[in-house]
Amino acid sequence: MDTNMSDDEERVYVKLISAEGHEFFLDKTVAMISGTIKTMLEGSFREAQDNIIRFPDIAGYILERVVKYLHYKEKYSNAATRIPEFIIEPEYALELLIAAKYLDC
Repeated sequence: MDTNMSDDEERVYVKLISAEGHEFFLDKTVAMISGTIKTMLEGSFREAQDNIIRFPDIAGYILERVVKYLHYKEKYSNAATRIPEFIIEPEYALELLIAAKYLDC
């Protein structure tokens, strides 16, 4: 019997909750790409208890795209190959810009 922990058991996950209550789970190292989320997790913010962060002003469809971007940024930050374009739908551009500025990502 293997007593080593698997990768999933060693990972720490963060739960982000949108204004409507949609929940997004992501690896803590990916979440901490966002300067704001990193500050919340490392500090004693009321919004970030037990690796759960509530964003009452960010809609679920925007937070979903932010999570996708954080994964994209983590994957391609040190890429030696051509980086594919991150597509942003024009109808979401303004809300994403506001969320990205707030989340520092």
